[in-house]
Amino acid sequence: MSLETVLRQVEACRICRDGPKGKPLPHEPRPVLQVSSTARLLIAGQAPGVRVHASGRPFTDPSGVRLRDWLGVDEATFYDAARVAILPMGFCFPGLDAKGGDLPPRPECAPAWRAALLAEMPRVELILCLGAHAMRWHMAEAFGGSVDAAVKNWRQGLELAPPVLALPHPSWRNSGWLKLNPWFAAELLPVLRERVARLLARAA
Repeated sequence: MSLETVLRQVEACRICRDGPKGKPLPHEPRPVLQVSSTARLLIAGQAPGVRVHASGRPFTDPSGVRLRDWLGVDEATFYDAARVAILPMGFCFPGLDAKGGDLPPRPECAPAWRAALLAEMPRVELILCLGAHAMRWHMAEAFGGSVDAAVKNWRQGLELAPPVLALPHPSWRNSGWLKLNPWFAAELLPVLRERVARLLARAA
């Protein structure tokens, strides 16, 4: 199948509502992703939040502001699908838990669509994994069992093919972790920005 064909099928997908594993999605599905066959950078996130569900565009929230700062890119570059793919583990906002936090990505989504979409993105040279669900999928044993372990062992992910950089989720709820781990800004972010700048310059 072509990428366009897969994307049309994703847009029409209703398995989390009509054939769910567990409780159905509590609202009409609205898949949010950004992909192309030419993208060299892949951002593998969790699932859209409520603001992204409303906008229909990835990372239109404070997490996106922080993520773009980490990457050292502006909005125009970030939303250039020809260079940057954004493929969350779940394409639709999963709803809120009892405490008002986002539920995990729907379990139906990645097994149904991820392999087919990735197969149509042959130029990806770097994957950025945000959160445990993305790390388990893309890092296998290099995940290490926790987000904290994966991020602290980030150099190990760069040995994978394609290379993977494990990042904490850019949610402002992780500000405490960032304060406790100043090495992240001092050691990892310069490598991230250098690799992203090099990739996107070649993709321009």
